[in-house]
Amino acid sequence: MSGVTLALLFLALMLVLMAVRVPIAIAMLVTGIAGYVALAGWSPLLNHLKSAAFARYSNYDLSVVPMFLLMGNLASRGGLSAALFNAASALIGHFRGGIAMASVGACAGFGAICGSSLATAATMGQVALPELRKHKYDPALATGALAAGGTLGILIPPSVVLAVYAILTEQNIAKLFTAAFVPGLIATVGYMLAIAVVVRVKPGSGPAGPRHRWDERLRTLASIWPVVAIFIVMLGGMYGGYFSATEGAAIGTAATFILAVVRGMRVKGLLECFDATARATGMIFLILLGADVLNSFLALSQMPAELAGWVQGSGLPPLSVLFAIILIYVFLGCVMDSLSMILLTIPIFFPMIMGLDFWGLEQTEKAIWFGILALMVVEIGLITPPVGMNVYIISSLAKDVSMRTAFRGVVPFLVSDAIRVLLLVFFPVLSLWLVRSMN
Repeated sequence: MSGVTLALLFLALMLVLMAVRVPIAIAMLVTGIAGYVALAGWSPLLNHLKSAAFARYSNYDLSVVPMFLLMGNLASRGGLSAALFNAASALIGHFRGGIAMASVGACAGFGAICGSSLATAATMGQVALPELRKHKYDPALATGALAAGGTLGILIPPSVVLAVYAILTEQNIAKLFTAAFVPGLIATVGYMLAIAVVVRVKPGSGPAGPRHRWDERLRTLASIWPVVAIFIVMLGGMYGGYFSATEGAAIGTAATFILAVVRGMRVKGLLECFDATARATGMIFLILLGADVLNSFLALSQMPAELAGWVQGSGLPPLSVLFAIILIYVFLGCVMDSLSMILLTIPIFFPMIMGLDFWGLEQTEKAIWFGILALMVVEIGLITPPVGMNVYIISSLAKDVSMRTAFRGVVPFLVSDAIRVLLLVFFPVLSLWLVRSMN
């Protein structure tokens, strides 16, 4: 049996394990070990395993993951989410659907110092959901806006998923964060436009909130200046080359820590932040190890190289290959989380994309463009059934809203996602012009 055939069989086994609720990290690890033994035997596997964990975890760039997670936890428990929502609501809450739009805007602002979609959805849901209920927003629109807005946690830099992609593909993290900035803003505006369309089609679904005086607006805006300062210093320093992504993450985390303490966080809250960060980091790092073992097996089987060679020699139009990959991502998003999708697919899809010509892009720009595109597509899985983790989180907060209603509420935002993905496919400059202008 050829290595490619074995690889396909063991990948099918992995999907079966995931379907029966085996943790994704364990499913990857078991599949990788079994496949490696089938191809090379136990001795080569043990020889590989003795250095695999050290080789992965000794990567200095990986330190950004726990720091961004800690920064998000500190921001969640430090009262920053409420300040962001109040500021956004004071500015646009008096429009029809304005409080839902403010929720999306606050999610974007929170994502700028968080890097996690699940944390963004959970935190902003606790803050914004009571206000949406108070103003009698349609349950589908309220939950859909918060679930979709939560995805901005990984779209607006910094992003944990994008950092992992950079490490896997050996790209510059700061450049990828720069490239994600404009598409993230497009996503934010797109979600607000989706809300505007919904409240015009169904006028009673999103009543206007009270209009605030200008002095009140200025006061609420002044309350979020620390968030803006952290974002500018952290990302501006990385983009400007004053410090690395790891140093930027450390500076951002330290600043958020100080801000959380100033805002009243005490020892108990800090310990909860450290505990949540440690748990999330352990989970992510175990998934990384499982993906490494799986990818070693796939490399041994030659499947990625064979597949890339077949695609290049098939004569298929590059866009056909790209849209096939996008469809696979949409399918996987129904059963997997975003980080697992990236870890599982990038070693297979990345060589294929790099071997094809897209709009005459050179290799580095192509890698950045595909990374942003992949990020945009995998986040769709956070709001699609049957997994839709963001939808589950918001539904757990709105216990009187059925899952069916919540998933119905995300449909307009999925339409916005589809339009944005098409724009990024046909206009790579949307994700590249800021990178080019800063070179």
